Amino acid sequence: MHYISTRGGMPPKSFSDILLSGLSPDGGLAIPELYPRIDAAELERWRKLSYQSLAFEILTRFIDDIPETDLRGIIERTYTPELFGNADITPLKTLEPGLHILGLSNGPTLAFKDIAMQLLGNLFEYALEKTGDALNILGATSGDTGSSAEYAMRGKQRIRVFMLSPLGKMSRFQTAQMFSLQDQNIFNIAIRGVFDDCQDIVKAVSNDHQFKQKYHIGTVNSINWARIVAQIIYYFKGYFAATHSNHEQVAFAVPSGNFGNICAGHVARMMGLPIKQLILATNENDVLDEFFRTGIYRPRATMETHHTSSPSMDISKASNFERFVFDLTERRADKVAELWRGVDRGEAFDLSATPFWDNIRRFGFVSGSSHHAARIATIRKFYQQYNVIVDPHTADGLKVGLEHRETDIPLICLETAQPAKFSESIVEAIGCEPDCPAGYDNLENLSQRYDVKDVDISAIKAYIAERCE
Repeated sequence: MHYISTRGGMPPKSFSDILLSGLSPDGGLAIPELYPRIDAAELERWRKLSYQSLAFEILTRFIDDIPETDLRGIIERTYTPELFGNADITPLKTLEPGLHILGLSNGPTLAFKDIAMQLLGNLFEYALEKTGDALNILGATSGDTGSSAEYAMRGKQRIRVFMLSPLGKMSRFQTAQMFSLQDQNIFNIAIRGVFDDCQDIVKAVSNDHQFKQKYHIGTVNSINWARIVAQIIYYFKGYFAATHSNHEQVAFAVPSGNFGNICAGHVARMMGLPIKQLILATNENDVLDEFFRTGIYRPRATMETHHTSSPSMDISKASNFERFVFDLTERRADKVAELWRGVDRGEAFDLSATPFWDNIRRFGFVSGSSHHAARIATIRKFYQQYNVIVDPHTADGLKVGLEHRETDIPLICLETAQPAKFSESIVEAIGCEPDCPAGYDNLENLSQRYDVKDVDISAIKAYIAERCE
């Protein structure tokens, strides 16, 4: 298995080569030369596997330069019932026949990002032990990526984490999860701006190849391919749990901000998983929904990005979308490079009148958007009807998923986070606080440690350099 860049400027590399590097040298994203295909016999055999064994089967299709014994050990250390609170790791909750929620928020930070981030932390540690190098992780978060990354990397040798987040734009719980950490290898930087400003800084620093090489800069955002490949696993696991036979098709409803989670579903479908629909759900920041409805991708400026009650999706430039457009344009790296030169200048592009647009139907995507009143109503409905409390992002996914639900096709909504992380919205919807998981009840009262910075690439570089000298 070799990896190339979506923009065509990187020679084929191994998994270990791209693991620590983040963006490709040409500014593109690493992607497999070819997606592995799973035949009917393999799919039938996989149906009976534990999460750990299924993870091994899938990861070995993408990682062939880590010895299988070592990789199996990394997987076994990562996906434990103790860490994820359930032997199934991602348990399926059936609300009624054909309607399910895939539980992804049982990890240490109560969000789906833990599924991939815990694996990424162990892969990083393994790779750095082999080379003796250090890694300075620069990341951006709209809420959950940051805490998942910091909890996965805290205390690890040879790793520092510099996490950018939009000042005042996360929930109180999300903020406390990150800023209360006192580990000396964790640095929280609150940016006076929105998530997209944070993400732009990460990309700009990553594109400064001299700085990146000198300070060993890596990334944990979903621009890192290892994040995507780890998320592919639970699509297969969710499919097996919701069906009786591999002849059945399913639909997945996926709350989407940066396009990483649903990108993993796209890859799973390309591998041969019988997915009829990938239902993309956005909030008021509907840049992705607009594209799948119209063919126009129009990233929003900072002033156009809404601060909403599903804040982890308050994103107007979806980094992982570039991987999908690479496939949509039939892997024309020259076309992707041309399109993203415009995107990087703040320009929109329109594929609706091109031959590529016909591929949308072939890839099974549909989309919709939600808003505050709709997500509050959805939270209330599912509490009253099923006695289940969902977080605002999952509510967005359920709302849009039900709008596109097809008769006799099981609908699986991917859970985003525990409702306790967004208690204000839960109280508004059902009139009472959600239960707080054990060990988190005093979180928001802990002392917090963070620095505030303007949207200034040079200032962030200086901040990193000062702490790495």
